[in-house]
Amino acid sequence: MRVFKQLTLTDRIRIEKWLKDGLRVKEIADRLRVDPSTVYRELKRGSYDKLDGKTWKLIPTYSPDIAEQRYQAHLREKGPNLKIGKDHELASYIEQTIIDKDCSPAAVYGYALEEGRTFKTHISVPTIYSYIKKGVFLNLTQKALPRHGVHKGDYKKVKTKNPARAPAGESIEKRPAEVKDREEFGHWEMDTVYSGKKKSTVALLVLTERKTRNENIIMVPDRRAETTVQAINALERKLGAEKFGIIYKSITVDNGSEFALADQLEQSCITGDKRTKVYYCHPYSSWERGSNENVNGMIRRRHPKGTDFSKLTAEEIAATENWINSYPRKIFGYKSAGTMFRECLRELGLTA
Repeated sequence: MRVFKQLTLTDRIRIEKWLKDGLRVKEIADRLRVDPSTVYRELKRGSYDKLDGKTWKLIPTYSPDIAEQRYQAHLREKGPNLKIGKDHELASYIEQTIIDKDCSPAAVYGYALEEGRTFKTHISVPTIYSYIKKGVFLNLTQKALPRHGVHKGDYKKVKTKNPARAPAGESIEKRPAEVKDREEFGHWEMDTVYSGKKKSTVALLVLTERKTRNENIIMVPDRRAETTVQAINALERKLGAEKFGIIYKSITVDNGSEFALADQLEQSCITGDKRTKVYYCHPYSSWERGSNENVNGMIRRRHPKGTDFSKLTAEEIAATENWINSYPRKIFGYKSAGTMFRECLRELGLTA
């Protein structure tokens, strides 16, 4: 088992000896119980050119003393007395949680709370970002962060002329205030995520509950309007007409052709009565489905653009959905969307 540790001068002297004994980098890493990349960085840190008296050639050589000097100089550049200090347990937890769970520094607190973890030291989220940027962690860099350490820009609202076609149903302008303000449970946003490859029509139909941000991902064979209706029909049959009507009070969509059959989306396939209300965003106004767009970004972290969804299994899609719904959310005091969703269901006397 590899553990988090800062290499000491003793470790560096051992590395020098093991190199002379002919050990490979992986073997040295195993003995130190660190990742091989740690050893590679260490060799680079302590590298200098040594003149061979026999061949009169410069040979790259490792020096533990040079490595230690450069390491101490690096620490001085970061500033005195790092708050994380010698709390290696906390440092290791932060590093491994961000890497293993593909999460942000803020979400680390949520996972720690969920697991009942306590540490000797407390550091803020900005401090964690600062440590990552400075290279304090052995294996954690900005590239491992969800947005690679880059702050997400604000939406740019685009002024457009008349849309290519009129919305298929009720405008978002008619949506009640309690839906807009996320006060009431049971109002959703819906969108599709697709590969963009011509050879594959398979897509993901993505529904996001506005109050809890809970996600429902359905794999569909194509993005035809009839297919979207069939997917919602299947969801209603699974829940039953009464339960569906309570959980899916309204759905907000864009003006994509896959959502063109507003009347059929609203009509129950079981009773024939109205089962939900569909609202349409203004054209080119993705910020009106902000929750949807945010979750679509999370999906892309697991399945980048160009992914052929026809090659994914139902289990892989379910795993992505579970990861999203289990992700700690700062807006909920680091509770997950799934936890919030189940709490709302219990208040209504329902189960997930």
